[in-house]
Amino acid sequence: MPLSFGLDFGTTNTSLAWTHPDGRVELARFASPTGDTESFRSLLYLEKAEAPARAAIQSWAGPSGIARYLEADSRGRLIQSLKSFLSSRTLRGTDVFGRQYTIEELIARIVRQIREEATQLAGQPITHAIVGRPVRFVGSESTDDDDHALQRLTKALQLAGFTHLRFEPEPVAAAWFYESQLDHDELILIGDFGGGTSDFSLLRVGPGVRRRGRNPSDLLGNAGVGIAGDAFDARIVRQLVSPALGAGSTYHSSGRQLPMPNWIYRKLERWHHLSFLRGADITNMLRSLHAESDSPEKLRALRHIIDENLGFQLHKSVQDLKCRLSTADHAPFHFEDGALLIEEQVSRADFESWVQEELTAIETCVDSLFATSGASPSDVDRVFLTGGSSFVPAVRRIFESRFTPARIRTGNEFTSVALGLALMGATPA
Repeated sequence: MPLSFGLDFGTTNTSLAWTHPDGRVELARFASPTGDTESFRSLLYLEKAEAPARAAIQSWAGPSGIARYLEADSRGRLIQSLKSFLSSRTLRGTDVFGRQYTIEELIARIVRQIREEATQLAGQPITHAIVGRPVRFVGSESTDDDDHALQRLTKALQLAGFTHLRFEPEPVAAAWFYESQLDHDELILIGDFGGGTSDFSLLRVGPGVRRRGRNPSDLLGNAGVGIAGDAFDARIVRQLVSPALGAGSTYHSSGRQLPMPNWIYRKLERWHHLSFLRGADITNMLRSLHAESDSPEKLRALRHIIDENLGFQLHKSVQDLKCRLSTADHAPFHFEDGALLIEEQVSRADFESWVQEELTAIETCVDSLFATSGASPSDVDRVFLTGGSSFVPAVRRIFESRFTPARIRTGNEFTSVALGLALMGATPA
């Protein structure tokens, strides 16, 4: 009997699950150098093939992409967070070693590897899937933008080998996973925090709902904002990393003292944009700025990070700091490569002040959901938080202040959406 597959293609991580005929749900586990993992990093590493007779460009995705990137003698191109670009009508693709690739083609390479590895584990071809989608895609400003992003994601998945697709909101999928553990009905608020978006759904779930049959009124409302873990990381880079790399410094040109171009550091904040700073024109510009800089050692450090394509390592240091600050009031930031060293002690209070704008946007989004749904926070039985940023204490306080800590639940923070999608696929639409 065919299995029911659920695919959660995320900005940072992807997971895939399937429901067996007996109702069991299983997650695909992918091989990695540090042991099997249920979260497949949504990244792609490309490099030129050595043999002329072979394809001009080879690629590795997920754990194998990271391993290849770290082991390669000559750095190729590491591309990440591709989901963040889907709503853009101007960024159609990127040049990789002289060949133009669309965003859809690059995503397809990641998902195709996931599909092929999971096929071996599941024991049958994977061509049908229920796929998660955010309530609001990163960068989207309208329903038309969301529709555009969904069309591009559909095309990418089709290029990866999927022939039948059904899309469901990611927080609704997380609700199905949460519901599978209930023995009574509840009105729940789902908060799904990904790398690029924070999505919320308010709905009724439980065994009684399943018995009587679901109806549209069970979903009281959805809301989403294009802010989540990547935005928190960007703030850390802006406040902590960029100043060590020359942000705010000056250089001399035609007898004038000018500020370093801010757009360079804006690219650095979205660390997956780092590869876009490696073109010959930008390399030449940075070389000239370095020669005229008042802080040449900082510009040297910036050039080193760009030339060596150290976005992955930089991001890991940023995430390590964020994770430590989730459990401690103070934590060290440490990034080192060769002669380059950036170290600083950071307080949780500092971090929370850096991300206050993002926290306010999340609060506003949650409040708007209740305003449009007609429900009150006091009506909610439970709040289920999932995704990496649900660990951030300042994010949790948003919900604790509105719903009390006793009503908040967590679990399977990185895989609940895929598990819920697989459960949804086992039920007729």
